[in-house]
Amino acid sequence: MARPGEFTQRAFLSGRLDLTQAEAVSDLIASQSKAAHQIAINQMRGNISNKLSELRNQLLTITSLLELELDFSEENVEFADRQQLHSLTKATHEEIKRLSSSFKSGNAIKNGIPVAIIGSPNVGKSTLLNRLLDDDKAIVSDIEGTTRDLIEDTITINGFHFRFIDTAGIRKTYDTIEQLGIERSLSTAKKAQIIILLTEPNVPYPELEFCKEQKVIYVMNKVDMNEVGDNVAKKCFFPCLHISALHNVGIELLQQRLLDHAKSLYNGMNNDEVLINNIRHKEALDLASSDLSRALSSIENRNSGDMIAEDLRLCLSHLSTILGTEITSEEVLINIFKNFCIGK
Repeated sequence: MARPGEFTQRAFLSGRLDLTQAEAVSDLIASQSKAAHQIAINQMRGNISNKLSELRNQLLTITSLLELELDFSEENVEFADRQQLHSLTKATHEEIKRLSSSFKSGNAIKNGIPVAIIGSPNVGKSTLLNRLLDDDKAIVSDIEGTTRDLIEDTITINGFHFRFIDTAGIRKTYDTIEQLGIERSLSTAKKAQIIILLTEPNVPYPELEFCKEQKVIYVMNKVDMNEVGDNVAKKCFFPCLHISALHNVGIELLQQRLLDHAKSLYNGMNNDEVLINNIRHKEALDLASSDLSRALSSIENRNSGDMIAEDLRLCLSHLSTILGTEITSEEVLINIFKNFCIGK
């Protein structure tokens, strides 16, 4: 019987696919949204391969000149212009950092954009989660502090996969278990890409600090249809959405705000912008970035060509690892293909 991923692995070993394209086959099978499907398709078409090959070729050219200098070290000549070398290395470094930073967006599209619902107790967080999921996922009660642990589920809206997380209400409490739940809520808020900060009339928003990369959507819940207007707006000091999770008022507008942010993550894919969604790729890119940082320091400090060349060789090696052109460990391949479907 065929092993998991055997056919794709054969294609890789025979040179028909590089490793990023082989991994994209698995991502395509596992994709749960249109956006994740498109990322996998782009990767199978070679957008990551082409970008990394372009960067490798640029580095190879300049590394070859540095290697040539080593052969003529006694003559003390420079074949690689240091200013040009610095410009090329810096540009490559910036591009590698950009690719690495795209992992946050790529991973979110692949596994679900994390959305944390944050607010004080009893403002309707669990009701909103149930409304968004169209399911009674969370227990709803008038008793404060009902939700003490994180409740999480995913749903696809218009081709984008969202991972919603209901959290414990933020308040001062002496209950040890509830306090642990609040601490988890605050930790989750730091990791989420979208925050739905929820309140109700006459209840202030929790005073929290958010990262500038996070999208915060201020929402006032428990607003009946006949109350939406200036009277409600005066009770809120932030531009906010007015909804009633219980009566399904304003939910479509909230979903549209979520989609707007999802599309901003997705933006650029139609222009073949490369998004990294694989942790193996990100780790290798981070190593390559460190190599180029050292190379730049060596160039700026007028260090010898062999020191610069060594860091550039290490960078080339890490980029090659992503493509699979320098895979020497069978364990790595086994780990990559073990999660494939049988055969495939």
